[in-house]
Amino acid sequence: MKITFLIPPTLDGQRPAERSSGCTHVVYPTPNIYELTVAALIEKSGEFNVAYHDFTYHKDSLEDFLSRDDSDFYSFWTVNLSIDTDLHAAQIIHSMKPDAYCLLLGPGPTYYINKCLNHERTIVLRGEPDMVLLELLQAFRSGGEGDWQKVDGISFLKDGKVINNKPHALLKNLDELPFPARHLLGNRTFHNPKLKVIPYTPALTSRQCPFKCIYCVPSSLTFAREIEYRRENGRKPAVSFRSVENVAEELDMLAAQGYKAIGFMDDNFIWNEKRTKAICDALKKHGFVWGCQARVDEITEPIAKILGESGCRYVDLGVESFDDEILKYIKKGFTRQQIYEAVALLNKYKVPVKLNILIGTSPLETREKLKDTIRRARRLKVDQIMFNIVSPFPGTEFYNLAKENKWIVTGEYAPTDVQRTSIVSYPNFSAKEMERVLFRANLCYFLSPAFVLKQLHRFHSVNEFVSALKALKIKLFG
Repeated sequence: MKITFLIPPTLDGQRPAERSSGCTHVVYPTPNIYELTVAALIEKSGEFNVAYHDFTYHKDSLEDFLSRDDSDFYSFWTVNLSIDTDLHAAQIIHSMKPDAYCLLLGPGPTYYINKCLNHERTIVLRGEPDMVLLELLQAFRSGGEGDWQKVDGISFLKDGKVINNKPHALLKNLDELPFPARHLLGNRTFHNPKLKVIPYTPALTSRQCPFKCIYCVPSSLTFAREIEYRRENGRKPAVSFRSVENVAEELDMLAAQGYKAIGFMDDNFIWNEKRTKAICDALKKHGFVWGCQARVDEITEPIAKILGESGCRYVDLGVESFDDEILKYIKKGFTRQQIYEAVALLNKYKVPVKLNILIGTSPLETREKLKDTIRRARRLKVDQIMFNIVSPFPGTEFYNLAKENKWIVTGEYAPTDVQRTSIVSYPNFSAKEMERVLFRANLCYFLSPAFVLKQLHRFHSVNEFVSALKALKIKLFG
């Protein structure tokens, strides 16, 4: 039996969805480490042939590919922005290969179960998919229809009716998972413009975020876990960690394979000083340059010093606003003063800082408050500021508030790219105004003499410069 993990061609020539975060379209391609971990688990079982086909790089048509492919299963890691693309591809697969099954993983089908189940050979794998997929394939291999239909964590059509099996238990020990099957990507080399060194790979040391931000869609894996777990339990699942030893073993392997740069995809990389230091020591051992995401209230002086001494080239801080009233409303759990303190500590130890500002997170937001936030952010010594617009993602507290208060312009959520489009409108701050503020903020910041000069000094090649211009064009105009 063979399974192919598929990223299909986009509809109407759109840029592909970024499937690791799920909130934007691709600016620079990066491997989906969550999907590659699932693929590695299936491969490790030794029971199935595993393939990976990404039409971002393969320019053949889906029909041509299917005409020569012999897979029994096609797996899609589906986020909200890719639902229509993936369902269209599944329709073509069912038409050309009527015996094949399409398997939908990720936050999109975990939430939109009924929408995604439009064929009896489509199966939705809800929540954390690793063991669900392995058990599903093993059930197909060992028995008939009655066996696979008993697997926990799946939804499917039977006699035209949607069947939702009970949730699958979450993994108790992440160390039992194999390392991501990066070899399935072939000889492609990836880069992260914040790190400037190749070859680059993402990595993951933990799953989940325990904090209570009302709007937040963390990584696509975390969001899928959260949607499924919250349905049954009314709260987020606990954070799961890989052991430091397991992380260090993967870093040894990546160094041996020639990787030079790593971006950690953890929703929050920094948990405590002991764990952070141990992982940073393993990074320092191999001379990796690397970056991560963190909360401002986790940045202490010892932590900042550890990051600075171990090759950390960026820390993404999701601050969203510099207004304390708004920070409290959106349940960030920290204050403006803590933002200043965290940035100052990271500056002290020469760790570059990237700030994330989110427009429209609260009905308390006004043009004046937003201008103040942008002004305060630009006055800080940070490496980069990214501006996005809030979106009422189904499954979040903000979605419930937006529905209840009729803030959603279209009445119901529709997938949009948070880098440009607002579907939220407040009585004192309309969607169009948010979009105009976003465009001006990006234009003024990314074309400011200070930012341009800083970037020009960093380019090592013409290709880097051209890539930066393309990224800027996408950011501003799509």
